[in-house]
Amino acid sequence: MKIYSDCSEFKGGKSPVLTTGTFDGVHLGHLKIIQRMNEVAASIGGETVVLTFDPHPRTILYPDDDTLRLLSTREEKTALLEKAGVNHLIIHPFSKAFSRLSSLDFVRNIVVSQLGTKKLVIGYNHHFGRNREGSFEHLREFGPVYGFDVEEIPAQDVDQVEVSSTKIRLALQNGDVTTAAAYLGRNYSLEGIVVKGRQLGRELGFPTANIQVGHPQKLIPADGIYAVTVNCCGQEEIGMMSIGMNPTVDGKQRTLEVNILNFERDIYGQSIQVAFVKRLRDEIRFSGLEELKKQLVRDREDTLKIFH
Repeated sequence: MKIYSDCSEFKGGKSPVLTTGTFDGVHLGHLKIIQRMNEVAASIGGETVVLTFDPHPRTILYPDDDTLRLLSTREEKTALLEKAGVNHLIIHPFSKAFSRLSSLDFVRNIVVSQLGTKKLVIGYNHHFGRNREGSFEHLREFGPVYGFDVEEIPAQDVDQVEVSSTKIRLALQNGDVTTAAAYLGRNYSLEGIVVKGRQLGRELGFPTANIQVGHPQKLIPADGIYAVTVNCCGQEEIGMMSIGMNPTVDGKQRTLEVNILNFERDIYGQSIQVAFVKRLRDEIRFSGLEELKKQLVRDREDTLKIFH
């Protein structure tokens, strides 16, 4: 996959088949669009092009709203789109000036002049241009004029629920990693660097890796205990993860700690990836460390049952 940091860098592919959007999470709905793009490109001897944006448009359009949390960082999104078979990925800088482009200027100057689009494949209810004025109906009008075809892909449903990044964020914020996985088509994951913690887990016989997530807007699931897989040192391990304030020991800040089962290597300073498989329970304040330790034993047993 070829990657470009601006539309102007794209020098043209063979009969480009284009889609555009934020693609946060690259969920099943997004994958449905890309699958159709791959089919169209194969039928006309073309190449697929995804035009996405960084930073997320909401951070520019609503700078005072700091509530947005991302399902995928730039790096994660890039890896997921490459895995889906995209030929060209354009990550265009989103700015106030760019947001003021009319739908006509966006189509004429970018979709046609810069990218040379032969076919545009978009998701259901897709809008673009200044104030989201552009729609599928506009594109059907512009297509014959500027020489490209357009196709709208219906929304992807899971258990008769329309998949969207917003619904996945809500599920994760409620700790429902199972529903999030169903909409994503994979377990939700995050990456971070292992840093020094209070090392209380080691004293209890459950040593944990404290994770510092690099991207400030990366969505962290709701506080609680989760069964997880951990990709570390090129190997996948299983573990249980705690997200929260550690109320039993009067924690002062939210931490992300993962106990990797049957694992004793020193991984301080290393990057690891944690994927959420199932929520085990809420975070609880116990009467003391002994009660906490007993619960950790039960959590470990529950985790092993999930995987075995």
